[in-house]
Amino acid sequence: MKAPVPIASPTQLEARAEHARLVEEIAAHDVSYHQRDAPTVSDADYDALRRRLEKIEKAFPELAGSAVSQQIGAAPSEKFAKVRHVVPMLSLGNVFDEAEVEEFVARVRRFLGLGETAPLAFTAEPKIDGLSCNIRYVDGALTQAATRGDGFEGEDVTANARTITDVPHKLHGRGVPSICEVRGEIYMRHVDFAALNERQAKDGEKTFANPRNAAAGSLRQLDSTITAQRPLHFFAYAWGEMSEMPAASQREMVKAFAGFGLATNPRLALCRGAGELTAHFRAIEAERSKLGYDIDGVVYKVDDLALQARLGFVSRSPRWAVAHKFPAEQATTVLRKIDIQVGRTGALTPVARLEPVTVGGVVVTNATLHNEDEIARKDIREGDTVVVQRAGDVIPQIVEVVADKRPVGSKPYDFPKKCPVCDSAAVREVDEKGEADAVWRCSGGLVCPAQAVERLKHFCSRLAMDIEGLGDKQIEFFFEKGLITTPADIFTLQRRDADPASLTKIRNFEGFGETSTRNLFASIEARRSIGLNRFIYALGMRRIGETNARRLARHFGTFEALRAAARAAKERGSEARAEINNISGVGDVVAEALADFFAEAHNEEVLDALLKEVAPEPMAAVKSDSPVAGKTVVFTGALEKFTRDEAKARAERLGAKVAGSVSKKTDILVAGPGAGSKLAKARELGIETLTEDEWLARIGEGT
Repeated sequence: MKAPVPIASPTQLEARAEHARLVEEIAAHDVSYHQRDAPTVSDADYDALRRRLEKIEKAFPELAGSAVSQQIGAAPSEKFAKVRHVVPMLSLGNVFDEAEVEEFVARVRRFLGLGETAPLAFTAEPKIDGLSCNIRYVDGALTQAATRGDGFEGEDVTANARTITDVPHKLHGRGVPSICEVRGEIYMRHVDFAALNERQAKDGEKTFANPRNAAAGSLRQLDSTITAQRPLHFFAYAWGEMSEMPAASQREMVKAFAGFGLATNPRLALCRGAGELTAHFRAIEAERSKLGYDIDGVVYKVDDLALQARLGFVSRSPRWAVAHKFPAEQATTVLRKIDIQVGRTGALTPVARLEPVTVGGVVVTNATLHNEDEIARKDIREGDTVVVQRAGDVIPQIVEVVADKRPVGSKPYDFPKKCPVCDSAAVREVDEKGEADAVWRCSGGLVCPAQAVERLKHFCSRLAMDIEGLGDKQIEFFFEKGLITTPADIFTLQRRDADPASLTKIRNFEGFGETSTRNLFASIEARRSIGLNRFIYALGMRRIGETNARRLARHFGTFEALRAAARAAKERGSEARAEINNISGVGDVVAEALADFFAEAHNEEVLDALLKEVAPEPMAAVKSDSPVAGKTVVFTGALEKFTRDEAKARAERLGAKVAGSVSKKTDILVAGPGAGSKLAKARELGIETLTEDEWLARIGEGT
């Protein structure tokens, strides 16, 4: 593997190459885990990739904006009714050692402008390894329960949640808000899990890999009577929409939940400072095996809710909370063979096939090897005895080779130079400095069935067009039959099937029939109108994942506007290129990927055909009643009323677009003391300028 770029290195080209590799690798893991329920990397390995990406983006801000660093969960299944979360259910960032806990505390203090001696309390509680659930009570009565889904939209599991003993049908006690959304974790105890698997095996049914899988599978049953037979439990620890807050701190909110009749974790503690947090972490870790249920770390949260509100959120997680994860578990086994998988962008990814081994209670048989350089760096060979590591219910990573057990005569692995699917030459892209990318790619492009099929799978996936009935197997089948080879073919499928000249009817294929064919066509018709952000994401452009698709959709409003800007952005010095670069969280890497996509004539042809069938709809406005919703805002000068990060977070919560520089498209410039060139340019362009006090008055937070 190419040596990681020193974070202090001034060489942007090196950082850019590693950043591009990380973005693609993490995106591929996200697709496997969230869309296919088939994880391809361990928790520890995945977390390490994300941390490396975040460090590079912090050191090189111009590379920031990759969607993978902000991904949340997975889209809800069509098998359940969908529930739109009034307050998004985001995920947590992770830390892994005491130094990172100290940095988390210091980061919170910096953001809030608090000195080292200023009082600052945190709660610390076990991180339950289960399934997140939002339970809504109206006038004390349970009215709805939903999974987290993609963080914005989940699955309606109300009937199933009603069967869980720890979920009361009616809240009681004083101070229950008229609207009270309680959030927590559905989980299964070890003893109940063992008994369930014993019954499953006795009845000839599939057993579960671990309690987390069992809990998730039980809650997501279409038949609530099955859920009722499963011993599920619930811990409440957070909330969504609340008509009024029963307390002013995290700890008191959890106490209020207990008073309402909800189950809460008794091991929640109040800590002051990083030292107390890590001490509580070690105490929880020591009694982990005695808890009777699975946990994978400890969650730290700023206790004061007013401070939580000031800290706000980054794209995928709150600034005021973090999860301190436990170390991974390891085992030793034999690597039988190395296979090569071809992704939708042509990337050749090596996968280790292992002798089955139990790691942390789960039998594993595969591990990702990342790329050729990683194999060479660890000198991994077929037939080697290897140490594998697992943290969570995912395929592990290979930590190292047990050299003294290597078979006599073994040879270094020779990475294939041809695509195993289409036999086209494999190449490694070269950057401006002449250095090769870490990833080999098939040069077959559109002639490679693996890429065409994978692009179609991505297009139909849950986070993209989300077409029920067009899963991986169905897409492979229709592609093999020549019925779907481009996205537009999906939407012409019914017309072609109805053509009297058609010799083959879908209903006549094995596995289909009148009803399933009718349902498939109905699912396709339902996606002729789709949110602009999901449409952009479905196109599968490199560097543009779900979060960046959402940013672009909100900024441009229509696909026509995005397309026009992307075409014009091919010129590096163009106004359109500057406009895309200026979108908060995007940057030049994304702008270049966007411009490259629309500069390819074939992509334009595919789009033209697709847009005859599909109508991308603008995203719903965020905080549409806000006086600054949809406005482009720039902050400059030495802000005194709030930190720069806090100012940006507040504006984005109100639906404003925060840019880094002033242009003709800027609506408001907020200038603190010492504002210089940006203020001068704003005045030159006739842009409205506000002081900090005027800005606070504008957004309704003035005194």
